[in-house]
Amino acid sequence: LVHSQHTAPKIPEGERVDFDDIHRKRMEKDLLELQTLIEVHFVQRKREEEELIALKERIVGFFLLSYFQNYWHPSGAWAKENRRAARAEQQRLRAEKERVRQTRIMEERQRREEEEAKRRADEEAKKKKVLSNMGAHFGGFLAKVSISSAEQRRRGKRQTGREIKRKTLAERRKPLAIDDLRENGLREQAREMWEWIYQLESEKFDLIEKMKRQKYEVRVS
Repeated sequence: LVHSQHTAPKIPEGERVDFDDIHRKRMEKDLLELQTLIEVHFVQRKREEEELIALKERIVGFFLLSYFQNYWHPSGAWAKENRRAARAEQQRLRAEKERVRQTRIMEERQRREEEEAKRRADEEAKKKKVLSNMGAHFGGFLAKVSISSAEQRRRGKRQTGREIKRKTLAERRKPLAIDDLRENGLREQAREMWEWIYQLESEKFDLIEKMKRQKYEVRVS
């Protein structure tokens, strides 16, 4: 600031005093001092505003740096928390996926076991039915075998369907010498034949079911 010292103007001795001129000079001097004060004030204010702007910029920069370090930088707390949350979510999804997979495997295994048990039960039922039918016809078969050879010769030489079948079986199997056998011998031969047929039927049934099971396993796999 400019400090001025006010002194009373000297009045020349013996001359005429011009008060208007003195007042004008005084006003010019005051105006000059006022302009100087105004200029100094604005210069100081501009400097203060620049310092304030620089301070604001430093504060904003510090805030942005702190925000970046805490929230966006890989080592920041927010970034670490996000990574922990992401890992936890991934682990949860993997666990859920594994649980669903295990459940599906158990359901598929249970379904196959139930189908296998049902298939075995059906096979046993069919086998029992076949054997039951064979047992029911066994008595009639023994009665037919026990007919004497003389009565068979009286039927004539006309070949029936049964005789054709018997002839075919005789070609595939050695002929049975039953003409000279008594009733007990015929029954024994019939029993052996029935056991042989029973064995063949059982093997046939097992082979058919095995073939069905293999076809089913091929379709499932």
